[in-house]
This record gives sequence, structure tokens and C-alpha cells, in this order.
Amino acid sequence: MEKLNNQVKSKQRIADHGEVFTSEREVNAMLDLVKQETERIDSRFLEPACGTGNFLAEILNRKLKVVKSRYLKNKSDYEKYAVVAITSIYGVDILEDNVLECRDRMFSIFDEEYTKVCKEEANDDCRDAVIYILSRNILHGDALTMETLEGDPIIFSEWSLVSGNMMKRRDYRFDELLAGHQEQISIFMMGWEYDEEIQALIPAPLKEYPLMDYRRVQYAE
Repeated sequence: MEKLNNQVKSKQRIADHGEVFTSEREVNAMLDLVKQETERIDSRFLEPACGTGNFLAEILNRKLKVVKSRYLKNKSDYEKYAVVAITSIYGVDILEDNVLECRDRMFSIFDEEYTKVCKEEANDDCRDAVIYILSRNILHGDALTMETLEGDPIIFSEWSLVSGNMMKRRDYRFDELLAGHQEQISIFMMGWEYDEEIQALIPAPLKEYPLMDYRRVQYAE
């Protein structure tokens, strides 16, 4: 569908979903308010109405600039930390075409920089891993109800680089993660852990996966 301008796809979508995209200038002004976090490679961001990824794309661009500045001379480290940058970015949108476009956009940004830096060392295993991570991180659902369009809980994957090239995946329910930010602690939160960095309770994961090389996380199902 052709956009009427860079902020609107169609008048019908505005009427049905209130869909208006944030301009590049506004995106950068807002992200500059948390500039230090956007330049932390592993700092996690969630956009609950991500659209086609205006905010997420700029966050990725900023993170990849940091990865390049630190690891340009070491191709294997560049590859690894570029993947870490991808794992830290999350989005939800109620419109499926936006979700698909956002995933494609994020992959294109990654792949262009990855190919440019790693050249002949760039490989399809890494690209496939990034495509898979984006399929887990950019989700089709309603962030207000915290459910998919089928009525199931939204489930996000947390990716953590543990040692060397080994990555850990844990799956969490979106609604439980948000509940951990509430001040009141209930009996149902027994077993939850308090995270000092984010100052919130973290629920037990729905599922933990075996450690995998970051280029093979797509095979851990």
C-alpha cells in the first residue's frame, strides 16, 4: 500500500487504528533524551506500537555504530555484538503488515552493515539467526491487552550472551514482566527475583533453552 506521506499509509488506517507514524526528526529528538541507553549495545528497548519500526530502526542504527566503532578490526567480535544489538530490540504492533515490514526493515539495516564490515566472512548462519531473533522480538499483537490477536499471552524471548559465543534464551509472558514493575508484591510472585538494575521483580521464565552458539539459536526449539 502506497503511503500518502511518510507519516500516513491511508486515511482508513487512521480511522480504524489511529495509525500515524512518527517523523524522523521527532524520533531522533525523543531518542536523544535517552542517548546514553541507545548507545549501550545490550540495553533493551520495547516499542509497544512499533508500526514499521521508525523508533526501532534508529535505535538499531545507533547501536550498530557503537559496535562498528569498537569492533571494526575484529570481524568475529563485530558479528557477535551486532547480533547482541538485534537481540535487545523488541516491538509489538496490532497490524500484521507493519510487523512484517518492521522485521524486514530491521534485517535490511543489520545485513547491509554486516556485509559491509565482514565482507567474505559474512555468513548465512548468522543471517538466519538474526531473522529468527526478529521473529521472536517483533510480534503481532495488542500491547494494551498484552495478547496476540488469537487471545494468547504475548511471549517475548530474552537473549543473553553468557560466555564466548554462547547465548541463553529464556521466554517470558509480557503481562508478567509488567506486573513485576508494580510496587505491591503478592503471594503469586513467590520465586520471582528482584533485578537491581531495572528495579523490578523478574518472574520465573516460562521456558529456558540450552546454551547455544549465537549463530544457531534458531535450532533451539
